[in-house]
Amino acid sequence: MKSEPNDYSIDDLEKDGQEPWDGVRNYQARNFMRDEMREGDLVFFYHSNIPEPGIVGTGRVCSKAYPDPTAFDTTDPHYDPKSDPNNPTWFLVDVCFEKKLSQALTLNQMREDVELEGMLVTKRGNRLSVTPVDQKHAAHILSLV
Repeated sequence: MKSEPNDYSIDDLEKDGQEPWDGVRNYQARNFMRDEMREGDLVFFYHSNIPEPGIVGTGRVCSKAYPDPTAFDTTDPHYDPKSDPNNPTWFLVDVCFEKKLSQALTLNQMREDVELEGMLVTKRGNRLSVTPVDQKHAAHILSLV
C-alpha cells in the first residue's frame, strides 16, 4: 500500500495504530482491497513521491472491506458526487501498524533484485496505491528486511 509521507506516513500509522485506507479512487486498486484483501493479511507500507521511494514498514489488514465514507462526505477531498451510499462504488480496509523498518527497501533495490521480478510495484509507470504481492515475493521481501 502506497502513501506519500507528507499525506500519511508510516510514522502516522505507528502513532494511530490503526487507520482506514480511504480515498482510493482507482477501480483496480479498489478491487484489490474489496475482493482480495482479508483480515490478517500482511501489508507492505510503501512511501511514494519521495527521492528514494520504497517499503518503510509493515502492517496488517484488520477489517473486512467496507464502503469508504469519504466518498459521501461533501467536505472531504475524496468526495465522489456519483457515489451512492445505497450502492457504494468505493471501498476500503482498515490497516493496523506492525513495524517500521530500520532502513527502507527502495524501489531501485527491488527492481535490481531478480527474485522480485514481476512485482507490480516494480513495473515502470505503475501508479496504483494498492497492489497485490504474491507469496514468493512477500517471503523474499521479509528475508531482506
